[in-house]
Amino acid sequence: MAERRFVHLHLHSQYSLIDGCVRLKDLMKRLPDLGMDAVAVTDYHNMFGAVDFFKKARKAGIKPIIGTELRVVDGDHTRAGEGDTGSLVLLARNDAGYRNLRELMSMAWLRGQHLGVPHVDFEQLAEYREGLIALSHMEDGLIGNAVIQDRHDHARALAERFKALFEPDSFYLEVAHSDLPHQAKLNLAFRQLGRDLGIELCAANNVHYLERKDARAHEVLRCVRDGRNLDDRRSAKQPHTDAYWLKDADQMWAELGDDFPDALENACRIADACDATIPLGEIYLPTFEVPAGEDLNSFLRKCSQEGLEARFAEFDRKGLPYNRAEYDDRLKVELDIIITMGFPGYFLIVQDFIKWAKDQDIPVGPGRGSGAGSLVAYALRITNLDPIPYGLLFERFLNPERVSMPDFDIDFCMNRRGEVIEYVTQKYGADNVGQIATFGSLKARGVIKDVGRVLGLSFGDTDRLSKLVPDVLGISLQEAIDQEPRLKAIYDEDAKIRDLLDIALQLEGLHRNVGMHAAGVVIGDLPLWRYVPLTRGAHDE
Repeated sequence: MAERRFVHLHLHSQYSLIDGCVRLKDLMKRLPDLGMDAVAVTDYHNMFGAVDFFKKARKAGIKPIIGTELRVVDGDHTRAGEGDTGSLVLLARNDAGYRNLRELMSMAWLRGQHLGVPHVDFEQLAEYREGLIALSHMEDGLIGNAVIQDRHDHARALAERFKALFEPDSFYLEVAHSDLPHQAKLNLAFRQLGRDLGIELCAANNVHYLERKDARAHEVLRCVRDGRNLDDRRSAKQPHTDAYWLKDADQMWAELGDDFPDALENACRIADACDATIPLGEIYLPTFEVPAGEDLNSFLRKCSQEGLEARFAEFDRKGLPYNRAEYDDRLKVELDIIITMGFPGYFLIVQDFIKWAKDQDIPVGPGRGSGAGSLVAYALRITNLDPIPYGLLFERFLNPERVSMPDFDIDFCMNRRGEVIEYVTQKYGADNVGQIATFGSLKARGVIKDVGRVLGLSFGDTDRLSKLVPDVLGISLQEAIDQEPRLKAIYDEDAKIRDLLDIALQLEGLHRNVGMHAAGVVIGDLPLWRYVPLTRGAHDE
């Protein structure tokens, strides 16, 4: 018998906030052990982890398949609360597919958000369908919902609609094996729909954790997300399964091979067909307008020379000695390097918003980091530190032998830096400017309180327990147990606390929420969704 193969195409990583328990670094270690050489990551409503996943997978020798799970509304996406909605798994078949997936995700967040969840409609799917492969999802898809509700004619109509919407052989009905109440019903219905309508099936497992034993920790994590405790969730008889682990090919074939061998084989065919890449290391600077008769290179030289002359005038007024030839030579060397490496626009852009801030009496710092070694930056008043007397090296900031984006560390008054961001937004266009997303994680003390609440412990008990974690920046829970004898003693002696801490150890470090960097701003030459997937902040920014 030929060796059985399977590829997981429906998987939720740590970037599926407060739901996915799969850490990417652990995933890359686990896959080779299972004999798997490819995997898709399809996080809920986002592509936060796409670059991280792509880089880690490539480094580990695993083929990365870029995807996501989006909510589709059967109606107008701008009125998502008024129509039926369901999940759809989308995979990038090729580079065009990655581009469309990225832009579709951005449009979902920018124009189809409802109650904090981005939505798309059939019209948008049709617009961005090129290069995409779609899986129907199981019980949470539009078709699956219709089957569960015994709306079989509606399920058939939806399946026909999805098939017609996507490119040929790019829409699949998803089958799986679990102990959820409707799973067998869904599988049978999808088999019949597939036969009737000529739609292929694809096997998946909706992976949320690496091993079966992690199912309880995942259930606790969902309770943290929902603000419930474990007894409430179970008394409400919410569906629960321990099937969402990273099964190997033998397990998948044992569960589905008798009835759905074609679906298992299709998962591998889809994986083999997907070959999208994320372009890394490319730079897309916004357009800086220069006066008539100038280009970026000539204008940077002109501004730098004029700025240096102004600095000389300041030296003269203060009676400071200087060697003009030394400064002129250094300025020429730096300008030649900046222009050769293609970064004159970057210097002009930065000096422009710093000048604007100073003109508005917004306090600006003198400059930090390696950028303080640039005489051009000093001449343009990006920095306020003369590198010559201190022997600061420009090559630490910009080096033609190691091409990388220059990076100025600039401090603006925290009370007024929003004005600078607004200026940049107005100058380059709202679609071309965005702020960097950050991720909050479950920390040692916080995760103790979260897990304790879910398990039914009192606030007082979890508060006292969390306070035993040493007050050391960045300390891990395991380090706290090893370093604090009282915490170790309770762990060893109290089975209830040991259970709490064991679950907390499994969940610690997972992403809890997405936030916004206080001042990290991205400016592009085109709308940012042409390059990166976008999201919205907690306050709709």
